[in-house]
Amino acid sequence: MSSSHFALFGLGNPGAKYEQTRHNVGFMFLDWFASRHGVSFSAGKYECLSATARDGRAKLSLLKPQTFMNRSGRAVSGFVGYYDIEPSHILVVHDDIDMATGRIKLVCGGGTGGHNGIRSIVSDLSTPDFYRLKIGVGRPGSDDTPVQMEVDKYVLAPFAQDQISLIESHFNTIADGLSRYFAGDTAKAQTLVNALK
Repeated sequence: MSSSHFALFGLGNPGAKYEQTRHNVGFMFLDWFASRHGVSFSAGKYECLSATARDGRAKLSLLKPQTFMNRSGRAVSGFVGYYDIEPSHILVVHDDIDMATGRIKLVCGGGTGGHNGIRSIVSDLSTPDFYRLKIGVGRPGSDDTPVQMEVDKYVLAPFAQDQISLIESHFNTIADGLSRYFAGDTAKAQTLVNALK
């Protein structure tokens, strides 16, 4: 087990028709994060697109599972099992409908919040005790969407451009916070990230 190896999983669904949808905000962040570090994704093991970066002394494996959202745990458990990565060094980036669009939270553990990707990961890892970077996307009825819209259709619908701009405006601060997380100062990381609204 490497004490300086972190696995960052961005959740989403593969394929062009899912790009820019609420459920794919995990992919969106990891694409931006990879670009910030000057690396690009390629096909890798365990049904993931992968890239490798460094932050200080930490090795970062950036991973986008290609299993579709509801089977994310298969890709996550395969990778972290092979590399023996401890739960505290696993970060999953995903959408959260219980937070307003653009609200950000970095937490460790907790429930699944009804998120099928997180439910799959908790089941396959047999633990909820990994870090989650939650990116708020709101619920039906917010951001000019019909209140009667079904949640599964809502999360598979595309963001409006102003919503993408709002979320992306937080990415630099999120990355600064994650640098603290990789260095072992999770309290400072959470203070920085969780102040974003």
